Amino acid sequence: MRLFRRPATDADERGSVSSWLVTSTFVMILGVGIAVDLTGQVHAQQHARDVAAQAARVGGQQLQGGAAIRGEGVRADPVQAVVAARNYLAAAGMSGTVSAPGGEVVLVRTDDIYETKFLSFIGLSNMPVSGEGEARIARAVGGTEQ
Repeated sequence: MRLFRRPATDADERGSVSSWLVTSTFVMILGVGIAVDLTGQVHAQQHARDVAAQAARVGGQQLQGGAAIRGEGVRADPVQAVVAARNYLAAAGMSGTVSAPGGEVVLVRTDDIYETKFLSFIGLSNMPVSGEGEARIARAVGGTEQ
């Protein structure tokens, strides 16, 4: 006796497209969410680095004029450099740390949080970002550092 397979009917296939559609839609939304939020984090990271670099530049412009005019060397005023860089950070809405060891360099580190748009649905509501910037005080004559 041979067993024959009965032909598939519409009743046997009922609901299979629905489960496939739900699963594939979820995967696509998750993929788009990852792309959007990781791109947003990269943008926030670049912004944090840019703010740190610009704050260091502003701090590095706070030179001790008297010593430079007398030819004793070029140094930043450490107190004014830190204040100027912190003011820049505050104006940019970013938190961070600033130091000017010895007046020869201004170091800035920024910290921020990127709030996710899509990934909060899976429990990842924010991603930390940070940036670092440095301005070195140098004297150049004829394009050559002295």
